[in-house]
Amino acid sequence: MYNLCLFDLDGTLTDPKVGITKSVKHALAHFGIEVPSLDALEKFIGPPLRDSFREFYGFTPEEAELAVAKYREYFPTKGIFENELYPGIMETLAKLQAHNITMAMATSKPTIYAEIIAEHFGFKRYFTAIIGSELDGRRGKKSEVIEYVLETLDPKRQMKPIMIGDRNYDIIGANETAISSIGVTWGYGSQAELAAAGATFIAGSPGELSEIILRQ
Repeated sequence: MYNLCLFDLDGTLTDPKVGITKSVKHALAHFGIEVPSLDALEKFIGPPLRDSFREFYGFTPEEAELAVAKYREYFPTKGIFENELYPGIMETLAKLQAHNITMAMATSKPTIYAEIIAEHFGFKRYFTAIIGSELDGRRGKKSEVIEYVLETLDPKRQMKPIMIGDRNYDIIGANETAISSIGVTWGYGSQAELAAAGATFIAGSPGELSEIILRQ
């Protein structure tokens, strides 16, 4: 049985679409860029923010930094709460806790925001550690976040860890740190994306997720 579960946040525990896309829209408006709908900005959910501005809009590193600053004009006070918990998540976390499984959050979102969200939705109590990136961009890759969680909670590598997330970034990060992974399909990555990235398992619901973890 896997006894150390690392959970992604956005698209795995909560659906952050409205808050993230409105924050991105606010940032892009500063550069005179208008978007037809929030749906067009779903691609920002998951990967590191700075990387997304550079990849999707061709921003220079300096422009990406400014875009992140503009994003944070909206997100911390409004966008962070334009979010909702996926059905079945609380029950799954409670079930895993009842089986004495250690849980940590491993997210590309800055740690300070992840902690606020976990507290707001009432699932902070299930996590031994909540670890994300830093506001200045440090620990921006998912593999760096995973490695930091492992160094914090399992420095001697005596536990059996698994990464749980909805995008290929989560699966790639798990592969780069040589741990197993579960791709979940209720978020923003397709089954094909997760399989192509090399997910060890794929779960279609929170209930199926807990079954995979407990039977291994």
